[in-house]
Amino acid sequence: MNYSLVIHNLLRWVVLLFGVWAVIAALFAVISKREYKNIDNKLSLFFMISCDLQLLMGMILYFTGMWFDRVREGMAEVMKNPGERFFAVEHALMMIIAWMLVHVGRTMVKKADTDVQKHKRTLIYFGIALLIILAMIPWPFRSEIARPLFRI
Repeated sequence: MNYSLVIHNLLRWVVLLFGVWAVIAALFAVISKREYKNIDNKLSLFFMISCDLQLLMGMILYFTGMWFDRVREGMAEVMKNPGERFFAVEHALMMIIAWMLVHVGRTMVKKADTDVQKHKRTLIYFGIALLIILAMIPWPFRSEIARPLFRI
C-alpha cells in the first residue's frame, strides 16, 4: 500500500474543510461587516498549512511515482492521453497555482488596512484557490480520472 497516496487523499478533506470554512466565514463577515478576528487569522493559517502539507505529499507522489517517469519518457505521449495529462500536468500545475493564491492571499490580507479589506481579500484569493482545488480533484464521477473518495 502506498501510504503517501493515502495521506494525500486524507489531507484533501482537511484542505477542503479549512478552505470552505475560511471562505464561508469571509463571505458572512463581508455581508455583516464584522471586524477581522483572531479566529479569521487562524482559519487562514490552518488553510495555508493544510495546503502546504498537501503540496508536500503531492510532490512526493509526483516525483517518486509513475507520473514524473511518464513525463521523462515522452511528454508528447502524455499529452495525447487525457488521463495521464490530467495527473502529470493539469492537476499538478493547477494545484500549485491554488497553493500560490493561498499564500499570496494570506500576505495580502495581512497588508490590508481595514477589516472589510481583509475579509474581501480572503474571500477573493481563497475563493479562487478553493474553486481551482475543487475543479482539479479527481472526483469519482469524472470518468477518465476518477479516484475513490477515500483510500484506506
